[in-house]
Amino acid sequence: MSRELERIRQLETRPWLPRTFGYLRLMGPGYLQSAMTLGGGTAFASIFAGAAFGYQLLWVAPVAMLLGLIVLSAVAWQTLSTGQEPFAAMKKHAGPFFAYGWAISGILSSIIWQFAQYALASAMLTMLARNLGWEAETWVMGLVALGWCVLVAMLYGRARRLVRSYELLLTLMVWFIVACFAWVVIRTGIPHPEDLLKGIIPFNVPGESKGVAGLSLVVAGLAAAVGANMVFVYPYTLRRRQWGREHRRLARLDLGWGMFVPYTIAASLMLIAAASIFHYQDPELFTGKKISPVQAAEILATPERLGDTVGLWVFGLGIVAMALSSITMQMLCSGFALSVMCNKPSEGWTYRLGMMLPAIGVLGAVFWNEVRLWMAVPTTIICGFLLPLVYVAFMIMQTRTNYLGADRPRGALGTWWMIGMGVSTLVLIVFLGWQAMTTLPGWLESIFPPATEAPVTS
Repeated sequence: MSRELERIRQLETRPWLPRTFGYLRLMGPGYLQSAMTLGGGTAFASIFAGAAFGYQLLWVAPVAMLLGLIVLSAVAWQTLSTGQEPFAAMKKHAGPFFAYGWAISGILSSIIWQFAQYALASAMLTMLARNLGWEAETWVMGLVALGWCVLVAMLYGRARRLVRSYELLLTLMVWFIVACFAWVVIRTGIPHPEDLLKGIIPFNVPGESKGVAGLSLVVAGLAAAVGANMVFVYPYTLRRRQWGREHRRLARLDLGWGMFVPYTIAASLMLIAAASIFHYQDPELFTGKKISPVQAAEILATPERLGDTVGLWVFGLGIVAMALSSITMQMLCSGFALSVMCNKPSEGWTYRLGMMLPAIGVLGAVFWNEVRLWMAVPTTIICGFLLPLVYVAFMIMQTRTNYLGADRPRGALGTWWMIGMGVSTLVLIVFLGWQAMTTLPGWLESIFPPATEAPVTS
């Protein structure tokens, strides 16, 4: 019996509070989920939502993550109860359509979203270098970010010690992100604290502010919380950690404390900081156009706000940590997905090739605007609709006695669990459907502009 299993069995005999504190030292995969989702999408959505609507959309981050947590807890239950390889299990018990859609969406979303992550990381690094008096091209900083991410991703090797080292590094990066934005909120202050309570009321969707639709930011927040690549990589991080049946309670706590809590805190702090400056203190700074994290950093990092040097570096490094942590996790997702589809081990050359596929995203340091026009919109929508299909697949597997056996959830717990998964799936379908209807027409018109009528000649 391993030392970790022996410790878990000892913790099971203790009361709730000491048992929970004991589990905190064993967590890891949940923090990897936080590191993956705390990226450019979260930064853009939180900053823009705070600037446009103040604290009114504070509820979006926790609700979006809670919906994903319900499904991820089922993923953990199935993976740890059966010990089966997740892709093969879905292929057998839900069908090849679901399994290949799951893996392909994980690769596609990891590749396309890395363009934005590299664009964000390189822009922030360039700004920080300029603060030191060094002019650097964004493509150079993109290569710096790529080198760091490849080295960090390679840490996630076959040896258990390297897996733990990688998890520890990503855990520190997650809490570094939280600490950075906590400092930002302390410095900016909270001008209207009474509005915080109104902002946590779920499904309170504001109308429009300066041409910005509240529903569009709700969709952006939901999309930024849980992605198809997150759902794919999660069970494989559990297996690489060598967790089994005895770790099921730990996995639930890990998702709560390692994923839900830090993500909700970080996203909320970003929204509060943006709201405090752009919505309450200096509303003239927000004109209704999208505010990038780089623009926000330059506005916030002034002597009267955060401080022209310290504030710039704290906010900037927080954003850089978000982008880099997401990139490394997306590399792992792509590596796992390609290797399982090719029926290859997840540590050989196929895995490494898959891990490097998203590296093309480094071109986003130069060409992100062009890539976003041609690829990001359709890919995001396609992968977005594949995510509810993945949820449906895990709902199907949750009811399979020939898969889970005696571990199939039954009774009131099983019923409520299925209802929660169904609600999560339905919410995604509704909001993604709205996004497709509002986004695709404009994208198609930009690609295929309408023909203009020829002038009438006499």
